[in-house]
Amino acid sequence: MPPQLPWLETEDPFPTPTSAWGPDDPAPGLLAAGGALDVQHLCAAYGQGTFPWYGPGQPILWWAPDPRMVLPVAEFRLRRSLRKTLQAFRTQAHCEIRVDHAFEQVITACATKEREGQAGTWIVPEMVEAYTRLHAAGHAHSVETWVHGELVGGLYCVALGQAVFGESMFAHATDASKIALSALVALCRRHGIGLIDCQQNTGHLAFLGGREIPRADFLLQVEKARSQPAIAWTFDPVYWDALLPTAAPKA
Repeated sequence: MPPQLPWLETEDPFPTPTSAWGPDDPAPGLLAAGGALDVQHLCAAYGQGTFPWYGPGQPILWWAPDPRMVLPVAEFRLRRSLRKTLQAFRTQAHCEIRVDHAFEQVITACATKEREGQAGTWIVPEMVEAYTRLHAAGHAHSVETWVHGELVGGLYCVALGQAVFGESMFAHATDASKIALSALVALCRRHGIGLIDCQQNTGHLAFLGGREIPRADFLLQVEKARSQPAIAWTFDPVYWDALLPTAAPKA
């Protein structure tokens, strides 16, 4: 029989991540239910490696999975086709990366995109509202792909100090979300950030260099990174140099 799942009132602290349900329980990584999605609670949750994930009609569910999927930015796999796409993108005046220019458009696009094998979305309206407030407070950011003045793809993430937690991506044009992710990797490399949290294991993330690490290791890295000064969330085209050296090696 699985352990009882804690129900959080708005004033309750989060349980420690190590108390999350284990591999033999019905929902491995599930930590608690209830609570609130205000800025204070979201910052407290992410600060201890916990994130909300739930569907329409469900209470707020908080997760701290073990192992944890992460993308070490030094291990980002820039495949030959994507490298060519980025090299072309950076040289065209009508293509640009913008940061925090259209956060609400990005999260709304992420919420409404079709997901293979999944009905509906976990980015329910209250999540959109909550992360928009988190963005206004300076703790959530969007990295956006623009072509001919049109938003064609992007992602949003949470950042506490130099701890970066990826959330969701969308694309309305080929490779537009991969371009945004590549820009986030370049931005992180530029500022010495070594890890992007990916939360859940997917084949797509593994293909790009993501891998699982023990939750204990992840939490240690979060604790260290969130105590570092926050970076400037802007993107200069020179940041592409972190991914695209003059003489790029063949994949």
